[in-house]
Formats: sequence, C-alpha cells, structure tokens
Amino acid sequence: MKLPKLIGVLASTGSMILWIIFALFNPYTHERVDNDVLINTLFTLFIPACVALLGAVIKRPSLMFIAFVWSLPISLYTAMTPSMFKIFGITSVMYLISGIWMIRENRSRHR
Repeated sequence: MKLPKLIGVLASTGSMILWIIFALFNPYTHERVDNDVLINTLFTLFIPACVALLGAVIKRPSLMFIAFVWSLPISLYTAMTPSMFKIFGITSVMYLISGIWMIRENRSRHR
C-alpha cells in the first residue's frame, strides 16, 4: 500500500472510530449525546471520513479535498477543546496531506 493511500485510510478510519467513541462511549460525560448533536456530527465528521476512505481506496485526491473542506470547520472547533477529540483536527489535515501527496505521486509517475 502506497504511503498517501495508507495515510488516507488511517486518517479516515481513525475519524470513524473517534466519532463512534464521541457519539456512543463519550468518556467525558455519562449522559447520552443529544440527537441534534449526533446528527450534526454524523454529517460533519463521520460522513466526510467515509468520503475520505473511499477517496483513499480508489486514489481520488478530489474526494480527499472534499472530505477535508467538509470536515474542516468542526475539526477546527474540536481541535481547540481540551479532550481527546482534538484528534479530529489532525485527521482532517491528514486528508489534505494525503490528497496533495496523491497528486504529486500521479504527476511524478506521468513524467
């Protein structure tokens, strides 16, 4: 597995696992997450991670960039929290790095 693909797969699966922890097993609260928060984070963190996973597997940098832009606002927000969920900011940036690396790899291969 090439490194850009590996970065994309690890970042996206990491985001999915982190979202499941946030939504279902949140160690910072013993209360159930509200439905509106659950739906909001599903559409802004989990689904972009699925798009990034697809982009990494089929080597489509455009999907990596879409996932990055889509998840960036809430990832920046969570990156500023004093919790383990700041990792969402790292995984979002990893989508971008993976996409850029895929493009550079494609260009160097076609020369």
